[in-house]
Parts: sequence; C-alpha cells; structure tokens
Amino acid sequence: MNGIKRTFAAAVLLALASSLAAATAADLRKLYDPIVKRVAGKHRIDADLVHTVIRAESNYDAFAISSAGAMGLMQLMPDTALQYGVGNVFDPAQNIEGGVRYLKDLVRLYAGKPDQTRLVLAAYNAGQAAVQKYKGIPPYPETRSYIAGIMKTYKKPTVTSKNPTYMVKDENGRTVLVNDPNAVRKK
Repeated sequence: MNGIKRTFAAAVLLALASSLAAATAADLRKLYDPIVKRVAGKHRIDADLVHTVIRAESNYDAFAISSAGAMGLMQLMPDTALQYGVGNVFDPAQNIEGGVRYLKDLVRLYAGKPDQTRLVLAAYNAGQAAVQKYKGIPPYPETRSYIAGIMKTYKKPTVTSKNPTYMVKDENGRTVLVNDPNAVRKK
C-alpha cells in the first residue's frame, strides 16, 4: 500500500512540475500572489517589492537553486533560511515567509538612509557584510545589475515597514500621531 501511495505522490509531483515548467512568470505570479499578499501584509512590507524580488531572484521558480546555493522563490541561502525558521526552502509559503521577514529586517536596518531601497536590495543580493564593507552599494557587477533591474520596475526610493498611523487626542487634549491608538490615554 505504501508503494502505491509513493508512486501516486511521485506521479502527482511530476505532473505538477511539468505544469509549472510550462507556466509563464505571469501565471506563476498569479499562483503565488495570495501567499505574497498574506505574508507581505502580515509583515507590513510592500507586496510589489516582494513580487519584484521574487521575479529577479527566481522568476517564480519554487525549485530554483543558484550556483551560490541560494534556494527557492526568494533564493534564500541555507543560513538565512535557518535564521528565519524556514524548514523547507522549496515550500513556497515557507520560502516567502522567510524572505519577507529578511526583507523587513533589511528595511529596518537601512531606514532613514539615503538610497534606502538600493541598500536593501544590495544587502539582499550581496549580503549585509558587503554593504557594510563598502559603506554602501558594493562594486560587484552582479549586484549593480540586480539593483538596476529591480529599480526599472520598482521605482520607490524608500521602502517602509507599513505601520498604520492614527491621529488621536492624548490625555491633555493634544492631537498626536501614533501606531497604536490604545497606547494613548484619553480624557
């Protein structure tokens, strides 16, 4: 019975793999869009940025492996995947979750810096150590090409972790802007 189950599972995976291979990037974007929207919304990262990174990293190939060893849709390196709790880098939901959490950390790291989006992308591509070493965008042709390619479609110079802002009155009746309206005591 287990042999039949394994054979059936292998046949299903083979059929799925051939269907995914025939699908265009636009088809795959639609396929993964619900996951991207859910995870990006949960972590308050721009879903367009996530889609742009996935397109540049793997062209929506959930089984992509780079020559450097990065894997999955968002091309997570093994250490990064481990750091962000990704147990199966080829599971699109886990890979996107780990990649978005990493992007969120990079957005926070470079918040307020000039050219923030480019720094986030450089660190995602070449690593934070390279950005620190060169005190900005590393001179690597691959990284510069990666950034230029993404910036053709993602033109936002600053990316943020989208935190909602509320205008409320504090206990003294002053109007204040806060991320948590319950944090301000009201009269």
